[in-house]
Amino acid sequence: MDIALQRLLLGRDGRSAMLTGLRGVGKTVLLNEFELVAQGRGYFHEHIEVSEDGELPGRLASAFRRVLLAMDARCRLGDRARKALGVLKAFSIRIPNGPEVGVDVDAVSGPADSGDLPSDLAGLFVEMGEVARDHGTGVLVTIDELHYVDLRTLEALVVGVHRATQRMLPITIAGAGLPSLATLTGEAKSYAERMFRYPTIGSLSPQQSSDALTLPARDESVRWNDDAIVRVLEVTGGYPYFLQEFGKQAWDAADGPSEITLDDVERSLPAATAELDDGFFRVRIGRTSDAERAYLRAMAECGPGAVRSSDVAQVLGRKITALGPVRDGLMKKALCYSPRWGEIEFTVPMFDQFMKRWLPTFPA
Repeated sequence: MDIALQRLLLGRDGRSAMLTGLRGVGKTVLLNEFELVAQGRGYFHEHIEVSEDGELPGRLASAFRRVLLAMDARCRLGDRARKALGVLKAFSIRIPNGPEVGVDVDAVSGPADSGDLPSDLAGLFVEMGEVARDHGTGVLVTIDELHYVDLRTLEALVVGVHRATQRMLPITIAGAGLPSLATLTGEAKSYAERMFRYPTIGSLSPQQSSDALTLPARDESVRWNDDAIVRVLEVTGGYPYFLQEFGKQAWDAADGPSEITLDDVERSLPAATAELDDGFFRVRIGRTSDAERAYLRAMAECGPGAVRSSDVAQVLGRKITALGPVRDGLMKKALCYSPRWGEIEFTVPMFDQFMKRWLPTFPA
């Protein structure tokens, strides 16, 4: 990411990143790191977290407003800032529920108010990029939960970034979302694969997992017994958030003073599992219907990883076509995604195990 940002400041193209992976693997943490890298290069940065409504243009307009005001305060843009704010105001007026610019400027017609979202976002990105370039700086917007954005808006976003890239302007985005994000951006615009890298963020390697447990403990003069490490890796699968939770519970359960043993880990497993069940897992199922919960439980019965939608239907004793709306509802809620045609998979690691604990038998 640092190389891409440096290239943009030099007036060259820079290939940004779209991070993909299941929940709890550290995508948001990496976006935060991108922010620090950007600020270290003198960039202006804003962060957007897309909610389930998928609304992005208004949030992007608000983010650009904050960037322009911050840029004006630092670089004293004066009339140039007012002109850019006028373009932004015209854009905001044209989009549904557009945000108030909050600055006494006249709307500037032309660059970003045609009513065609791809064209208008392209105009807006170019305007922002030109302001940044003319004042020796750049703009990075990080966007989390990007999988919630509908295909039309995602297409417009890619078009906007692409146009700024063609003009060699120092403005870009970095996104994060579920594994389906790479496919979605490709469907939005075929050239998206040339604009972004799509690193998959997943479970850590055994060595990385061991380091995640042992290095912080070593700073406190505590060591992990080898058997204890093996056991934690076995139950967590190396997923970062789970390593954090199970490691914390083992630390709290350990008698100490200077070693965490296999016995400490075994005693902490119920507490760690309960903590995940009551928080990380259950918060994601609270808004599901009875039919959706039954579908999720049937997925768990079919095994971990990707399962065939036809197998889920068979477990439920239903026709696959009759379950289409339930499946679509779960995907819109980002509890599941489709890695390949005819398959479905949980977006949360080890969710199948949770469903079996939470619903030992199928709902009536």
